[in-house]
Amino acid sequence: MSDLDTQWQHFFVDTNNIRLHCVTQGQGELVVLLHGFPEFWYSWRYQIPALARHFKVVVPDLRGYNDSDKPDSGYDLDTLTKDIRGLIERLGYVKAHIVGHDCGGAIAWNMAQKFPQALDRLAILNAAHPHKYILELMGNLDRLRKNWHVLAFQVPGLPELLIQQNLKDFVKGLLQGQAIRKSAFSSEITQIYQAALEKPGALVAALKYYRNLLLPQNLFNWFQKPTPITTPTLILWGEEDALFSHQLTEDLDELIAAPFRLKLIPNCGHCLQQEVPQTVNRELLNFLRGR
Repeated sequence: MSDLDTQWQHFFVDTNNIRLHCVTQGQGELVVLLHGFPEFWYSWRYQIPALARHFKVVVPDLRGYNDSDKPDSGYDLDTLTKDIRGLIERLGYVKAHIVGHDCGGAIAWNMAQKFPQALDRLAILNAAHPHKYILELMGNLDRLRKNWHVLAFQVPGLPELLIQQNLKDFVKGLLQGQAIRKSAFSSEITQIYQAALEKPGALVAALKYYRNLLLPQNLFNWFQKPTPITTPTLILWGEEDALFSHQLTEDLDELIAAPFRLKLIPNCGHCLQQEVPQTVNRELLNFLRGR
């Protein structure tokens, strides 16, 4: 895919009754990077070698994406979280630093809530806490307008059909179209993401993340006040994110009981680890190394 990948290795891990494809590089404390929609491990290509100088970095394709298994079920947040907890255990670790972006960030938030003993540190990149996201989505018409695709994805069968017919423009519009620094998503890069979504079952699985989020039984859980997070936390947020406004970072002290730091990154959109990789690498390294 590029000359960046000369040092990392690909492997598979069986966890929570599925098989996840992963990329790894480095040795030491474990750092797990969780990608967003509609991406796969490749979205962390700039972070892997930088973090691997100090850590063992493992980047899975999440359930349903790219080369990981694509079962019919298991796309609710709790099951996805157990996938990652199991991954950590199968790698021989008790705990890990977890870094999540977009839907990978939702998994990271949930893991910090449900399995705090499995986390060293938590880093979130443009991913709203699920509780706050659902409350804002349901109570804010402007937020609902910007996230119209979440509701559109609830229609069975139709979104897959429409997206598959125009997959190239869909991927380009979602990645390059939402980016502030357009050069981060060249035609070559968007083609790589398109190819991953073209794999049998990948697109359907990716949409199930959103369908499970808004199931009635899950909505009930999101409306309950969550237990405060006790893991040291870093939140990095591209200020010009057209999907997730930085207003979603307000009142974080109601959700996080541990020390946390919020850094807004100007002139940057939703996929900040690809738009401003050097900035993200520096912030992650400082945080994960306890500086």
